[in-house]
Amino acid sequence: MGKLRVAVIGCGSIAKNRHLLEYHNNQTVDIVAVCDIVEERVQEAAKKYDARAYIDYQQLLKEEQVDAVSVCLPNNLHAPVSIAALIGGSHVLCEKPMATSREEAENMIDTAKANNKKLMIAHNQRFVPSHVKAKQLIENGEIGKIYSFRTTFGHGGPEGWSADGADSWFFKKDQAFIGAMGDLGVHKADLLRHLLGEEFTEVVGFIETNAKEKTDVDDNAVCVLKTGSGTIGTLTASWAYNAKEDNSTIIYGEKATLRLEDDPDHSLIAQYTNGEVVKYQLGKIQSNDEDGQTNTQVIDNFVSCILNDKEPLITGEEGKKSLEVILAAIESSESKQITKVL
Repeated sequence: MGKLRVAVIGCGSIAKNRHLLEYHNNQTVDIVAVCDIVEERVQEAAKKYDARAYIDYQQLLKEEQVDAVSVCLPNNLHAPVSIAALIGGSHVLCEKPMATSREEAENMIDTAKANNKKLMIAHNQRFVPSHVKAKQLIENGEIGKIYSFRTTFGHGGPEGWSADGADSWFFKKDQAFIGAMGDLGVHKADLLRHLLGEEFTEVVGFIETNAKEKTDVDDNAVCVLKTGSGTIGTLTASWAYNAKEDNSTIIYGEKATLRLEDDPDHSLIAQYTNGEVVKYQLGKIQSNDEDGQTNTQVIDNFVSCILNDKEPLITGEEGKKSLEVILAAIESSESKQITKVL
């Protein structure tokens, strides 16, 4: 079999710093086409990766024979473009949050099944070395019953990283649907589901816009989450951590506390109730800083699943369950009540 023919639709920061770079570094892939409505941006990507440039994704899907597509667009376009690519016969890797509604997510999943194609959602937190190790420790029973947790993902906002800066689609509700909760919160909802190995059943959300002046989407959110077995904890997402990014998670268990990405030198610290402390140096978590541009493993997992006909680590169903947590938090914030996760 020859190389996988791949197209990247949307050539903003996530494509530039992650998808294009990681496809390029994967020996089994050939980037054949790129698409973006900004002519200058798409031409730059096309030139760099020796690919054909398109400003219309429908034209790309019609004219190119591609095995796989990365959808790196504003949130409101995730579902329609993913569905079009799946119908066109391509496997799809879609950025998070996978969709702007439950119905959209279901349509994406159904379309992938109907066309016998793989749909993966780019929740890269599952691949972070400290998170992989923590999952092993939890599954091995090393920390015993989990009682509580707290997780946070915050930085100064997309204007420092997005291709369009302060004019970014991230700040526009008609394109973004949600703000920090969609950008960052959904990552942590997915990570916690993965680490705890169970689903959240109830959510309380306090979701505000209090840090950014010219936006109608949330920029600060704190949620209380409860699992089916009664484990409770907090999830915070913010675009107002101006001095330093915080991407930490702490799991409080019967036999140990796990501190993930909470220490500058050790990406995982296990503090056992018997007094023992184990510090792990497992490599950096990916961040938006230059030194955080490590391989996220998302692309490699996606490509490997296509080549070996395996299920991706984060399927459409998994992406939908993580989205459901965020949708319930938004509903809770609006209704001022505890909301059940569907």
